[in-house]
Amino acid sequence: MNSQNGAHWSAVVLGGGDPGDPFAAAHGVKVKPLIPVAGVTMAERVLRALRDSGEVARVAYVGPTTPALDALIDERVTDHGTLLSNLDAGVEALRAAGLRPGERVLVVTADIPLLTAAQVRDVLHAAPGDAALVYPVVRRDACEAAFPGVKRTYARLKDGVFTGGNLFLLDPALIGQFLPRLREVLAARKAPLRLAALIGPGILLRLVTGRLSVAQLEARVSGLLGVTARALVTPHAAVGTDVDKDSDLELVERHLNLPA
Repeated sequence: MNSQNGAHWSAVVLGGGDPGDPFAAAHGVKVKPLIPVAGVTMAERVLRALRDSGEVARVAYVGPTTPALDALIDERVTDHGTLLSNLDAGVEALRAAGLRPGERVLVVTADIPLLTAAQVRDVLHAAPGDAALVYPVVRRDACEAAFPGVKRTYARLKDGVFTGGNLFLLDPALIGQFLPRLREVLAARKAPLRLAALIGPGILLRLVTGRLSVAQLEARVSGLLGVTARALVTPHAAVGTDVDKDSDLELVERHLNLPA
């Protein structure tokens, strides 16, 4: 499947996972994105949202597929075992297929089945054009209003309480520059002293006490990763509503079964 009229974005969809994931195994599939939600796999719902948006011309999918998924994919990429390795492999597949100079890539996880085509369009149109990395975030009240009972991890900032999205925009030319730093941050995320050494104790203190602003966080992430990074506050709770356990699955299915 290839470009549609007017579509100009390329996307990496991260559909890999731990082959020993008990959640996937309990549902009889290899990896979590292949779990059906209201009769359609999570991965297919995400891919259809991208395709139906009219914005995405090419998709590289990293992870196991099915015939239904293959019909929506341009580049199939083998699961490399970790999130960042899969991101690297997916971007490389798009680069090999031909990216325009300066083209940014949309990266999406395959476990956000409530994502819609309209939301994809809105995020892409709202994203600042001067950033090499754009990361959507959602306010807690927007999440809880859209999906009552949803359980998310939130960060309290000076500007409000937010959760992170499961999609972002990335300049692939910079992937070798910031992936090593991102690996360091992720490896240190559960070791406070190591994390403080990376991001700075003052920033960490302001973060844990809720005194860090979105602008300050953008500036620190930009400095840490060596790229211009911007947060995008979006009202679309679906971009941050992934499915990791049965209670998440039940919530999503309840929402999908609501009358239109």
